[in-house]
Amino acid sequence: MSHQDDSLAAKIEAFVRAEVIPYEKDPRTGPHGPSDELVQELRDKARKAGVLTPHILPDGSHLTQRETAKALIKTGLSPLGPLACNTMAPDEGNMYLLGKVGSSEQRSRFLEPLVSGKARSAFFMTEPADAGGAGSDPSMMQTTCRLDGNHWVINGRKKFITGAEGAKVGIVMAKSNDGACMFLVDLPNPAIRTVRVLDTIDSSMPGGHAEIDIENLRVPADQMLGASGDGFKYAQIRLSPARLSHCMRWLGLAIRANEIATDYACRRQAFGKPLVDHEGVGFMLAENLIDLKQSELMIDWCAGVLDTGSLGTSESSMAKVAVSEALMRVADRCVQVMGGTGVSSETIVEQAFREIRAFRIYDGPTEVHKWSLAKKIKRDWKAGQH
Repeated sequence: MSHQDDSLAAKIEAFVRAEVIPYEKDPRTGPHGPSDELVQELRDKARKAGVLTPHILPDGSHLTQRETAKALIKTGLSPLGPLACNTMAPDEGNMYLLGKVGSSEQRSRFLEPLVSGKARSAFFMTEPADAGGAGSDPSMMQTTCRLDGNHWVINGRKKFITGAEGAKVGIVMAKSNDGACMFLVDLPNPAIRTVRVLDTIDSSMPGGHAEIDIENLRVPADQMLGASGDGFKYAQIRLSPARLSHCMRWLGLAIRANEIATDYACRRQAFGKPLVDHEGVGFMLAENLIDLKQSELMIDWCAGVLDTGSLGTSESSMAKVAVSEALMRVADRCVQVMGGTGVSSETIVEQAFREIRAFRIYDGPTEVHKWSLAKKIKRDWKAGQH
């Protein structure tokens, strides 16, 4: 990594530790995430500090994935850090997709407000399981779109839509006769109605996760992203970098949780000596260091693959599984080391545990990634028989 990359990472870390962490007890954070008022207040500070949207350069180009990792890991040191620095999901992935696929008009209208940090976005793909809708299997999508003159008319139901409440930009997935499609939509829109905001284990994302009803949403034809039927192809462009950026941000949070647990173990006395001097506790912290370093190396390896121009589908699956499972172990040990304090809201350790537990499901649960890798193993084996 260049000195410039390390300098940016250090700048972000200093900002998060000095300016963002003090907001972690702010009452404007609730069960459905921080309020937009709080987000904008933090982004004003990030803008002044020169660390807003650090992964996108002034000319609109992106840092490499390896460079992005350096920055996003540091934003993740606080649950509020990605919000403050505008590196959070789903916006970071949506910005990446729009930058790769959007027309110049679409980028001007929909991407610029996201890059500037003045607007949030939502990605409308997942559908209710009880109705047989799309989840880990996007081919089950039931939301439809049909062309009516120079508009597309969209109908369907979506669920677990992160940040829909309060978002200004929406990317809506639906299926036409040609296949999957993506549409850019200004929000709010009366045809897109929030049925409810779900109560979930995590609480770091503004707007929470909503169930949405889409009824006769009319979208101008020039707001389709790319061509009709190419939606899954565009989703693949977004998929691997988005998986990996999740790994980056939550690695930062796990590093912070481990710092807190280590400090606790070194200060807390029990049975005549500090907790860290008890082998059972010391070994847990040692295992944390191993898992954190392995996660860092997996992220760097996968980022290097993506930087070659590869879609990195299998590599990002491996990284997602390895990192999410390792960070879950780290977060669990941190809670265990801290005992009663670990399960309380005295520190962000219990929140880190909740957020990282959800991470094992977001962007594809561990089992789906392993199944996908197993299919590749079989394909490669068959190919090797000829």
